Amino acid sequence: MRPLCNSAWRPPRRLSPPPQHPTTGKRLHNKGPELHSVLTINGRISLFRRRYFAKGIGSQTPLDSWLDKAEATISLGVREMAARLNLAAHNFDKAAANLARTAQIHLSGEFLRQIVEAEGQAVNKAASAGLLPLGWSATDCAAHDQDGQRTGQTRVYLGCDGVKVPLVTDAEKQARRTKVKAKRRHCGKKRRPLRRVKAGADQVYKEYKIVTYYDDTQKHRLVAVTRGDCQQAGRLMRRDAGRIGLSKADDKVGMVDGADWIKNQMKRQSLPLDAIGLDFYHLADNVHKARRQVYGEEDAKDQTAPGNVWAAAVLHTAKHHGYAALVAQLQVWQKGLRGRGQRGAAQRLIGYVTERQDMILYPEFTAVGRQIGSGPTESMCKATTQRIKGVGMRWDAANAEAIMALEALEQSGAWHAYWDACLHQAV
Repeated sequence: MRPLCNSAWRPPRRLSPPPQHPTTGKRLHNKGPELHSVLTINGRISLFRRRYFAKGIGSQTPLDSWLDKAEATISLGVREMAARLNLAAHNFDKAAANLARTAQIHLSGEFLRQIVEAEGQAVNKAASAGLLPLGWSATDCAAHDQDGQRTGQTRVYLGCDGVKVPLVTDAEKQARRTKVKAKRRHCGKKRRPLRRVKAGADQVYKEYKIVTYYDDTQKHRLVAVTRGDCQQAGRLMRRDAGRIGLSKADDKVGMVDGADWIKNQMKRQSLPLDAIGLDFYHLADNVHKARRQVYGEEDAKDQTAPGNVWAAAVLHTAKHHGYAALVAQLQVWQKGLRGRGQRGAAQRLIGYVTERQDMILYPEFTAVGRQIGSGPTESMCKATTQRIKGVGMRWDAANAEAIMALEALEQSGAWHAYWDACLHQAV
């Protein structure tokens, strides 16, 4: 019999055996190729990879973990760009439009919101696990004298403050859900049940805590954010003190606004601080509050007005002569007042000063070049909340914290190092 063709017969090529599950060792069954799509910074990429299945285990696609350790459908480059554009945008729709114009990547505002908030939560988890990159330590923070010259020593400041964040209340969430249910009923079509809604806040505004370490020039800075209570803020102080090696600095200074909970947490966490100072601006704010109550409202530009003359003298005494001279001057001033309300205002100011006796150290601070203001901490309160305090904005507590965490990462100067570390993990 003649052969059907001239070509030699070849046996079929044997395929590699299906893999085994890495944990159970159970053999996985080959289910053939399946499409996988990834949105990258260079556009959407679609490819086929083989899927395996085993009863009781489910589907496995081993190639996904080889392509991307996170097995994500959105590449790391897209996620970073979305997070960066969100920081400078007024809302998520605007950030999505900017992403489309700059990189030709088209996402809805809602989808971009989900990406950005997920990345912020990932930053929080990395910070809690001590995995955030830090390119400096306390030994890198050079101290400066009054003239701005280096002293040959190192100095680190610790600041902490609370800031109000607008949140969605539980009552607002329930009202929105009721409206959605009413619209669904009028539609007349059968719909899927609504997802279970997360509980909202009990108040419109909640206080979040900001903790920051920095040096004289603010070239080195580490910022942390929490929606927890004062104990959680204290834990952040201790955690970040260990990260920067606070104990290795020659001069360790706490500079705060005088709130009792901040000073108490600094002491309770056994932080190796050499001194805790009262922000001069907050002292001046209380002095001028007493001035208005005693002398009435005066033109702030009129330096010859009696109240302004008195306030300037009091602040000069505090800055150049210290606590003892300040209290003595206030007590003499109080004795010269006659009105009941005026004497009460003076007594409140004296009480504010005496309660912070160990923090009014302005002559000692200026003599060695220490700062006497908490401006760097106040600026971080503004920077971390700038994105979430737009007109009409309301947030879930966790989502607000995630957005603030991204800004804190940027303010800490660790943005590029963090995303580079993520890239190394994903390949």
